[in-house]
Amino acid sequence: MKKILIIEDDIDLQEGLSFALETDGYVTETAGTLKEAAQKINAVELDGMILDCNLPDGNGFDFCRRIRENSSIPILMLTARDTELDEVKALELGVDDFMSKPFSVAVLKARLKRLLSRNEKASGLNSNGIRLDKKECRVYKAEEEIFLSKIEYRLLLYFMENPGQVLSKEQILERIWDSEGQFVDDNTVSVNIRRLRQKVEENPASPSYIKTVYGLGYIWKEI
Repeated sequence: MKKILIIEDDIDLQEGLSFALETDGYVTETAGTLKEAAQKINAVELDGMILDCNLPDGNGFDFCRRIRENSSIPILMLTARDTELDEVKALELGVDDFMSKPFSVAVLKARLKRLLSRNEKASGLNSNGIRLDKKECRVYKAEEEIFLSKIEYRLLLYFMENPGQVLSKEQILERIWDSEGQFVDDNTVSVNIRRLRQKVEENPASPSYIKTVYGLGYIWKEI
């Protein structure tokens, strides 16, 4: 579950946002001051942040500048002032999105979901308890690293980039092997998928993630 830090001194709004996000399956942390927010950032691993522009002990612009020195965490900024200057300043400082109060909670949730998805695709993929770090070319299952061969890694990446889509043996052969100019037969796909299942599935004999679609190919099912 994604963990979001809400930095907002209006307690009613803070609690309302927390409730709305948790209803959608997020885990939330809250802070009413920048000092409290800094403590949370240092103590908790976060996936995103909702940051109010004006807080009792400072402004969100300066806080965002400090965050961007060390982190690329997605930031959605809230402000009571609907001015183009504020929005430009926020974007120049590295804010990912900007909303003026009052706002629609439904729109905020949609924008937050988009930011998290964009950030996830840029740095890695998460599905079925499997986390694939594209920058480091590493794979983790329940936060414990699992070691894949080059072919197994590329197979998993191809599946996780195309969840819910049936991939034929021909597509897999062309994507994984033909790109290196290698000649292989259809059985190569089955053998390598069986090996991959041994490493990522809870029960490889009855796979839940990499499903065979008989006569068509394979599909990565998100459960």
